[in-house]
Amino acid sequence: MRGKFACKLKFFSPALAALALALAPWAAAAHGKHHHAVIPRPFQPAAPPDSGFGPTAPGISSILIDAQSGNVLSAIGADIPRYPASLAKLMTLDLAFQALRDGRMTLDTEIPVSYHAASVEPVKLGLQPGDSITVRQAILAMTTMSANDAATALGEYLGGGSEYRCGEMMTLRAHVLGMAQSQFYNASGLPNPNQISTARDLAILARDIVVTFPQDQPFFEVQQFNLNGHIIYTNNQMLKIYPGTTGMKTGYTILARHNLITSAERNGRVLIGVVLHEPSWGQTYGQMTALLNNGFGAAPGMAPPVPPAPQTQIAGNIPPPVFAPPFVPPTPSPGFSLLPHADAATIRQPDAARNWTADVGSFRQKVSARTRAIAVRDMRGIGIPRVAKIVSHGKVLWAAQLAGLTEPAAHATCSALAARGDACTVIAPSEHFASRDHADTDS
Repeated sequence: MRGKFACKLKFFSPALAALALALAPWAAAAHGKHHHAVIPRPFQPAAPPDSGFGPTAPGISSILIDAQSGNVLSAIGADIPRYPASLAKLMTLDLAFQALRDGRMTLDTEIPVSYHAASVEPVKLGLQPGDSITVRQAILAMTTMSANDAATALGEYLGGGSEYRCGEMMTLRAHVLGMAQSQFYNASGLPNPNQISTARDLAILARDIVVTFPQDQPFFEVQQFNLNGHIIYTNNQMLKIYPGTTGMKTGYTILARHNLITSAERNGRVLIGVVLHEPSWGQTYGQMTALLNNGFGAAPGMAPPVPPAPQTQIAGNIPPPVFAPPFVPPTPSPGFSLLPHADAATIRQPDAARNWTADVGSFRQKVSARTRAIAVRDMRGIGIPRVAKIVSHGKVLWAAQLAGLTEPAAHATCSALAARGDACTVIAPSEHFASRDHADTDS
């Protein structure tokens, strides 16, 4: 790693088509416009965020497959759309492994850190704008501590300077692989109401990595590594508690809850398990252990006697990996810079259906702000509770917010609160990045 990078570790998390899928990374300073915001595509979730339906439907989703054959050994709610949280990083890594395989970058390639990448929510390394990090370091930071700034920087590099473009590449790659229900909007898995996947789709992705990129498997087995004198530890406890584990990834947000993908090998046989929407890490690891034990105890290709849930669909096997030729990117727009623009108006802003926010009060204590955001969410039954840090005249306040709203829903929320004499401000998508450090977590 060169130059300006000074590692400031921040641990804020409780646990620590076919042709456009592999855009060649370019020298970032020469590429198309950098998008600081997500621009929604036509897809919309089946229900509003945190409504108790769709991605937040009660219960868990799980699937267990045989990596070699793709046979589905067990599945419960495997096709329910879920928020993938940091499991989305596996798709970013899938694109990175393709670029490495095709010689479009190396593990020693230096990737620049933009203002956007440095400003994403924790958990993160604490990279600063203008820093650089190698591809190797970015991958390790993602597979161990699930660093969001490293993931965003790598995603921007793969997308030619645009995380939004990387999200498009991720979605295209997903659909080519057969991940029909998956949509990606960022490289890290940080909260976005339209970014969803399923247990079945994530098993397809995990199998593609295991089968197509075996040379990169060791990245997922690393339990700690040295980053410029700082020891970075893995937050994947399966590597410690389950013999034969060979990776892969943890993920958590408030709405996604606790998520885990694990690959494990026993007597030459590799199984891949996916567990989503668990209420705690203890239950997540317990469920994954039971899945793997049951799978290894069954004859290869035979489904163990797991009682199916009503949503269970065990129809067909996971398809084999799809190999796609490299994509030659178009000529980038001139004048791109990784550093913030002097005029915020030069940043392309989203025309978003669900990117409106209701600011429902400011508090001195973060816990008070989060309690308020959750209370308003429960009152209205819509929105994603979020806390934003506001620094004014050297003092820190915490703003309680409901994100992921449509414009009418944001105004309706503020109208309902105003009728009760409570403060509320509608924040348009174009105002989201004005001196607010969002504090929702992901790991």
